[in-house]
Amino acid sequence: MPEESKQTVLVVDDHEAVRKQLYWALEEKYRVLQADSRRQALAMIETEPIDVVLCDLRMPPVESDISEGLAILEAARKLNPLLPVIVITGDEDRETALKVVQRGAYDLFHKPFKIDEVEIIVRRAANHYSLEQDNLNLRKELGKAGWQGGIVGSSPALRRVTDQARSVAVTSATVLITGESGTGKEMLAQFIHNISPRARSSFVACNIAALPESLIESELFGHEKGAFTGANTRRQGRFELADGGTLFLDEIGELSPAMQVKLLRVLQERQFERLGGKQPISVDIRVIAATNRDLEQMVEANQFRQDLYYRLNVVNLELPPLRERPDDIPILATHFAAKSAAKHNRTTPTFTPTLVNSLLAYRWPGNIRELENVIERAVVISDSTVLDERFLPEKVISQANGVQNTSAPSAVPQLELQDGLLPPELSFETAIQNFKRQLVRQALRECNGLRTEAAHRLKISRQYLHRLINELNVEG
Repeated sequence: MPEESKQTVLVVDDHEAVRKQLYWALEEKYRVLQADSRRQALAMIETEPIDVVLCDLRMPPVESDISEGLAILEAARKLNPLLPVIVITGDEDRETALKVVQRGAYDLFHKPFKIDEVEIIVRRAANHYSLEQDNLNLRKELGKAGWQGGIVGSSPALRRVTDQARSVAVTSATVLITGESGTGKEMLAQFIHNISPRARSSFVACNIAALPESLIESELFGHEKGAFTGANTRRQGRFELADGGTLFLDEIGELSPAMQVKLLRVLQERQFERLGGKQPISVDIRVIAATNRDLEQMVEANQFRQDLYYRLNVVNLELPPLRERPDDIPILATHFAAKSAAKHNRTTPTFTPTLVNSLLAYRWPGNIRELENVIERAVVISDSTVLDERFLPEKVISQANGVQNTSAPSAVPQLELQDGLLPPELSFETAIQNFKRQLVRQALRECNGLRTEAAHRLKISRQYLHRLINELNVEG
């Protein structure tokens, strides 16, 4: 295995014979560094990409007790809280073990040690550290996505839409977002606003279907005092509130013919009057509309004005249903699990492979909104930190059992169990691996295959990028 693709183990011991013994035992699978003092060890942790530390407890200058070894342990954990430190000790007493555990050691083994046992502990620690780093990186990426309007995912189908959204965001063009119910149309509208020149101004949303017909005009355009019974004060409408920013009109297909005429006039003239008012009000807004209905069919059936349709459909962005972006399902499920756990004061759970396979096989008629509901329900009804398919609704389990290995999307690999067992974190790790693969591929593509530039863009070292390319089998 190339040196740059190996994980790095740091062996800290003042006895050269012990360091050499561990070096020869581990060097085939790991890049092994050696240190004989606290100063040398901490210098390496600060400058090298260390994945696991093996540290003797009794070290100079005070070999009569374990204070120096504990100091190294504490300092290493302070420099990198995720770094697993495995302690080597000749002490058999329980008090030593307790002190080591209290200070955050990953594990410990006693002298004289068996090499095969050491190899097992190191392998577990290295895998644990890799998973912890991936979890952290994934949450950072999800955090960035949340800031951009809740767009979570990296599938090619979603990336096409977000790339188009980025292109249109710099303009003031009117956008029509189409897609099934629950695909995240408002999130995409918020994303466009957040990366547009209008981001410092308001994003105002209005769901037409949620408003009574009698209140729509007042909600959109506002009203003057006394305009109708109960209008005791002047009120600004959504168009005024969105001045300088973005107005999102959801379920635009539910507008009545009369309101379609009034909306068309505002889009043409960028002026309107409050209900009961006579003074024209000018606004500078971008309009983003959304619908889960087929507006072209509605135009043909004389249910929607053709001229309004063309005004709204300057740029059309169609959000794919969740069943067409299966790569995003584990990532979204992980995101919703963390969100639900925080909301309900629970520990963020991991998923079993069987649960993930069930999520991948289900057709998701309610799309992202339904997935979020299913994951939140599972978090609420379970008191476990590991969620399996028992916590899914019966319809999800039934459909998954019915389509497994038959009509499940061929692009989605099924996670297989070995001897009926698999670590519960593997499904989460698989989601992270897929996510990292997409990030690396995208960075390489945008940097024309130049690895140094791609590493800079990803804010990682070139060495770590090489390791990711080898581990994830990324082309180029």
